[in-house]
Amino acid sequence: MTTAWDSRSEKRAPEDSTHQTWLVGDTLTLARYDAVTGFDADSGKERWQFVPPRQTDICAASKTTDGTRVLVAHTGKTGEASGRCAVVTALDLTDGRELWNTTLATATGGTADRSDALAAGGGLGVVLDAGTGTGTTTVRAFDLLTGSERWTAAVPKGCAPARTAIAPKQVVAVLACGEEVKLAAFDPADGKERWTTPLDTRNGVATGSSVTITATDPIVLRVDEGDRGIEAFLTFGPDGRPGARVQVTGDDYGSIGPDTVVSGKRLFALTDGGPWGRLVAFDLTSGDELWQNDDIGGAAYAIQGLHAHAGRVMAVKASDRYGDHLYGFDAATGDEEEDRTFRDNVGSFDGLLPYKDRIIAVRSGSSAKPFTVYERW
Repeated sequence: MTTAWDSRSEKRAPEDSTHQTWLVGDTLTLARYDAVTGFDADSGKERWQFVPPRQTDICAASKTTDGTRVLVAHTGKTGEASGRCAVVTALDLTDGRELWNTTLATATGGTADRSDALAAGGGLGVVLDAGTGTGTTTVRAFDLLTGSERWTAAVPKGCAPARTAIAPKQVVAVLACGEEVKLAAFDPADGKERWTTPLDTRNGVATGSSVTITATDPIVLRVDEGDRGIEAFLTFGPDGRPGARVQVTGDDYGSIGPDTVVSGKRLFALTDGGPWGRLVAFDLTSGDELWQNDDIGGAAYAIQGLHAHAGRVMAVKASDRYGDHLYGFDAATGDEEEDRTFRDNVGSFDGLLPYKDRIIAVRSGSSAKPFTVYERW
C-alpha cells in the first residue's frame, strides 16, 4: 500500500466538535466545526467550501446522505434566540451549494444539538425540534430539495424523541416515554405513527440508558443499561417485532468495543477477547456467532478502521514494531483474502473508506491530517 495523497493538516479543533465525512461519487467531504469542505477523491484538490456565518460553529451533521444531499446545523450568533444548535442547512455535496436553511424552535431539548438528531434519506431531511407552541420535542420532516415542511410526526403522548434515523420505507426514532425507552416508526409520506414498541418486552429499558442506532437495515440498536441491565445489540423487524439480540459480552468472544459495523444482516465487531483481541462476526437473524479471527490481534498492535461492505470486511493492523497491514476477509466465512503492508506509517485513524482500488484513512484528531489515501501496488 503506497500513499497517493495526503490532505493538509487542520488547525486544532475543540475535543467535542463535529466531525463527519461522506464519500459521494468522486467527492470526498469533511464537516468540521469551522467549515464543510469537498475534495477531489482522486487528487485531493479542494473543490469547494461551505463556511457558516461569522461567530457561529457547525455543531451537527447527518451521518447519512440522500444521493448528494446532507444536512448540517450551526449555532446562531451569541445573544440571538438561535444561539443553540438550531440553524439547519441542506447542502449539495457535488458543489457545496446551499439548498435551503431553517431555524428550529429553541424550547429545552428541542434543538438539533447532536448528529443523531439529523437524518437525510428518501427525499427527506428529518430533524428533532420543539413543535411550534408546544414546548415539547418532536420529529419534523422537510423536503430535502426545497426545504418545504412535509409533516410533524404523531409522536405518542407522553413520549419525546431522543434520536432519529431514516430506515427503508419509514422513519424511526428512539423515544423517552416517562421512565422507559421505546422505539417508534413513522410513515415517511405523512408522519403518522406506524408502531411503537418497548426495547425489552419483559422488563423494559430505563430512561437514561445509553441507546444508539447502529443500523437501520435491519434496525439494530445498541443498548447499555448499566449494572444488572441489558447490554446488547437488539434487532427489530420492519413492523417493530423484536428479533435476535447479540450480547455485548460473551464467554467465547469477550466484550465488544465501540468499533462495530453492520452489513448484509451481519454484525462485525472488534472485541477484547483472548490475549490479543478478536474480530468477530454475528448473524443478526439468529444472534449466533458466525466466526472469529484471532490472527488480526496482537499485543504490539492497534486494530482500527473496521469497514464492511459487499461481502467483504477490512481492517488495518498498526504496529511500530512489525509494520502496518491492511487485512481483508470474506464476510461469510472469515477467510483471509488480503494482507498488504503499508510502505508509510499510517498512524492512528478512525475509519476506512474504499474508493476504486484505493483506501481512504479518515482521522478526526484535533490537529491531524483528516485524510490519507493509499493505493494497492
